[in-house]
Amino acid sequence: IAGILSDLLILMSSAGANILTINQNIPANGVANVTVSMRTEHMEMPLDAFVARLRSVEGVNKLEILAM
Repeated sequence: IAGILSDLLILMSSAGANILTINQNIPANGVANVTVSMRTEHMEMPLDAFVARLRSVEGVNKLEILAM
């Protein structure tokens, strides 16, 4: 599905997350792994609600929080 990363970035920005880095692998079989690091302490919504919204984006297959 084209535009998934764009949808995620818009959601992150609208929530007040501060994006630090974005790394995307070359897509294979229609799937691209993307790692986004961000600061979330100044977000305007609770972290659990933010994660739920990210997971609800069509095309997101897996979401992990590596550190808080």
